[in-house]
Amino acid sequence: MSTLSLAVRDSSTMVRRQLKRLLRYPSMTVQLIATPVVLLLLFVYVLGGTLGAGLGGGRDTYVDYVVPGILLMAGATAATGTAVMVATDMTEGIVARFRTMRISRASVLTGHVVGSVIQQLLGMAVIIGVALAIGFGPNATAVEWLAAAALLTLFVVAVTWLSVALGLKSPTPEAASNAPMPLILLPFLGSGFVPTDSMPTAVRWFAEYQPFTPIMETVRGLLLGTPIGGSGAAATAWCGGTALVSYLWAKRTYDKA
Repeated sequence: MSTLSLAVRDSSTMVRRQLKRLLRYPSMTVQLIATPVVLLLLFVYVLGGTLGAGLGGGRDTYVDYVVPGILLMAGATAATGTAVMVATDMTEGIVARFRTMRISRASVLTGHVVGSVIQQLLGMAVIIGVALAIGFGPNATAVEWLAAAALLTLFVVAVTWLSVALGLKSPTPEAASNAPMPLILLPFLGSGFVPTDSMPTAVRWFAEYQPFTPIMETVRGLLLGTPIGGSGAAATAWCGGTALVSYLWAKRTYDKA
């Protein structure tokens, strides 16, 4: 069997291990899905009337606006769980055990990444389903839906590799749980919940140039037909660049551990 075949076999085993862990401890998965859903309902039904009026409409207008921000927040929230699981593996000795076995070194991280990506995409599907049930009305074509799904997948991969790197660098699972927290704030400090032109100058400058804003604007444009402009290229560059840098960082840290 070739080296590539062995790596694929070992990686699939680690992916199954990760998925079984998610099934055996469903509370984390439920929490990672429930938190964004609760925020979606909160913003739509409690704040949506007022915020929607600021957009020139009402609650129905605001639910369309806020969904991309909630989707990215869901991915950022899931990054916390991924970082904790990686840090737990590193500190409890299971990785040391894996190193003594004849398995592909890359398969351990691959299992975490693929398992987390599957978890996050399923969570996003649930959020979109809830959003549709409460009035979200995208007018995207099949091609635009596929493009939005591809961008969200690239975003999830980037955030997951970043969370893996943060988990590897954290000395304890408790520290790992705090490392990805700034990611959860970025949708608030961007165009996730209100337009950036309503913000003070300094905050607006940060909101317009931070990485989450072009991603949210691109998803919003693809699903709702709003202008995208240069956001698509910026979103792809941010996601691709973050994924590459985070992968190299994680690989280097893991090899040195």
